[in-house]
Amino acid sequence: MSDKQLVSGLNTSRSAKSFEAACKLIPGGVNSTARATWAGWNPYPLFVKDGTGSRLTDVDGNEYIDYLLGLGPMIFGHRPPKVTQAVVDFIQNRGTVFALPTEDEARLAQKIVDAIPSVDMVRLCNTGTEAVLYATRLARAFTKRHKIIRFEGMYHGFSDAVYWSKHPNISKAGPDAHPIPVPQGPGLPKGVEENLLILPWNDVDALADAIKREGNHIAAVLTEPVMCNTGCILPKPGYLEFMREITHKHGIVLIFDEVITGFRLGLAGAQGRLGIKPDLSVFAKGIGGGFPVAAMGGRADIMSLVANGTVSMAGTYSANGIAIAAANAAMDELNTPNLHKNLDAVSDELRHGLEKVLKDAGLPAYVVGIGPLMQVWFAREEIHNYRDAERHADQKIFDVWWRGMLACGVLFHPGAYENLFVSTAHTREDIAATLKAAKEVAAELARQV
Repeated sequence: MSDKQLVSGLNTSRSAKSFEAACKLIPGGVNSTARATWAGWNPYPLFVKDGTGSRLTDVDGNEYIDYLLGLGPMIFGHRPPKVTQAVVDFIQNRGTVFALPTEDEARLAQKIVDAIPSVDMVRLCNTGTEAVLYATRLARAFTKRHKIIRFEGMYHGFSDAVYWSKHPNISKAGPDAHPIPVPQGPGLPKGVEENLLILPWNDVDALADAIKREGNHIAAVLTEPVMCNTGCILPKPGYLEFMREITHKHGIVLIFDEVITGFRLGLAGAQGRLGIKPDLSVFAKGIGGGFPVAAMGGRADIMSLVANGTVSMAGTYSANGIAIAAANAAMDELNTPNLHKNLDAVSDELRHGLEKVLKDAGLPAYVVGIGPLMQVWFAREEIHNYRDAERHADQKIFDVWWRGMLACGVLFHPGAYENLFVSTAHTREDIAATLKAAKEVAAELARQV
């Protein structure tokens, strides 16, 4: 076992031992890349004992104010009582998987349709990866075209068709205005990239040029409405509006990946908050209150290809009882009056507070975010896309920042390309404690920079 500590002054020895044991049985010791040492959890990730509300406790007994929140699903914090009880009741009183529908599914679908103006019909699945896979397949079937535009630096799940150019080495990824598809790693089949057009985000000219050249072959534009997988990057004013206009003009299906933003930035997601109406949408993390459930929906004429069996959407566990019970309860919670208004207020307090702390310390840093979604950029330049982040973001300073905050009892992901999430369980006392810790860490950083 390595003698190296995760954070100086913080006892995480049991996590270290647990990781050593896990590595003997689980490749890399974890079950997702985002928890791996190469994702920033170096020399080992924290092992969790439990979580309650806005707090998480590790196996060594350290308690943290949690802004990791499971990478986003815990929108109500850990173990939200109503969602948890709904799942327990369903299992105890009814079961789990039936391979037949329940009336609860249509009730959930109605809640989603009522919440999202662009969604006329919806199908449920298990993960965001599945939902994106189905959305792109449906777009190809509807348009009878084969190419998909996706944007460098975004992540849309790990299916072969889209697991390209997430965070490529830009020296090998082609020119800035015309990136080439780069596989996430070995094992992806050759030829898939012929169906992809990789573009820089927030670049109107690049999008217009690609559609001018290959519009007759483009089935869909797949995008996050707010870029959340290279830190937090907001769309430039007018960019999404232009994207909507040009895709509509050329008969291209506009797909919004709202796995992260859906139901978090408002009941109607980012599309409602930003006033853009896509053709198809994908939801996952915000819909289940911490339980695995996803949804894909949109225009009735496109979804009719699923209704008549032309496009198959299958899955033994799709709309299983646990997922349906959780999502129904979560949707009811999300419909609580003023929930998002209050969540925004607490989140704004954190975002503006962090911005002031960093500025007062004289650090080359700023905070980008919208509602309960944000990230700190240690950079002197503005960041509008992936290559900006690669060239200007200081990952080493971020690592020192993260470790300092962890030592002070504040948890978020060690990667600068992840996000800080705020839940409805976070209180103003949590924010005050976080900002107090940030002030201490920023002062120490200022002495090092």
